Amino acid sequence: MFALDPSLGRDEPLRVLALGAHADDVEIGAGGTVFRLIAERPQTEVTLVVFSASGARIDEARASADALLADAARADVHVLGFRDGYFPVEAAEVKGWAQAHLEGLRPHLVLTHRRDDAHQDHRVVADLAWQTFRGAAIAAYEIPKWDGDLDRPNAYVALDAATRSIISSRPRIASDSPTMSESTASTSAERKRASSRRSRVRSTARRSACAATSISTGLVRKS
Repeated sequence: MFALDPSLGRDEPLRVLALGAHADDVEIGAGGTVFRLIAERPQTEVTLVVFSASGARIDEARASADALLADAARADVHVLGFRDGYFPVEAAEVKGWAQAHLEGLRPHLVLTHRRDDAHQDHRVVADLAWQTFRGAAIAAYEIPKWDGDLDRPNAYVALDAATRSIISSRPRIASDSPTMSESTASTSAERKRASSRRSRVRSTARRSACAATSISTGLVRKS
């Protein structure tokens, strides 16, 4: 997987910070990676932050995070209410919250969005990670969307049969938003789009491709 601090023993707590602009971003982009980390390192401690969720999406985000982190040694989930699509004009508030609540974590590994992601909210979260956690290994994940801006990852996390079995047993993690499921879509076109999204989400979660970008400490590289 990733080359972390060599002084960190496999039985020692691994501190992971997973940042997602919206509900399900972490699960879609790096869910399999988180599962494998927890499976290989039972003492893994995960802090997961969803910066934007409202209404039913708040419950969805918490339920999905609970399923994803059920086996972690410690799980701390934050679901915030920053406005979807407005992160660039709220960047100071986003950074202020992160500095107040996350700087003391000292994570070994940060999972976040790509800095060149086509979604403006994703870019703000990515910049925040690089500005705030300079001593951590940082791996950027991709989110499939209409923009068609998928990257060329330089690191892939293989998911063995046991990990895939766990993912399959927790369908919340790879399910699409309940606000547009196949059962609630009102037209055939909407049903087709919902089905396509659900398949795309599940395939990406199974692959769990993390584009591990180079960092100053050189802790992340190809496996």
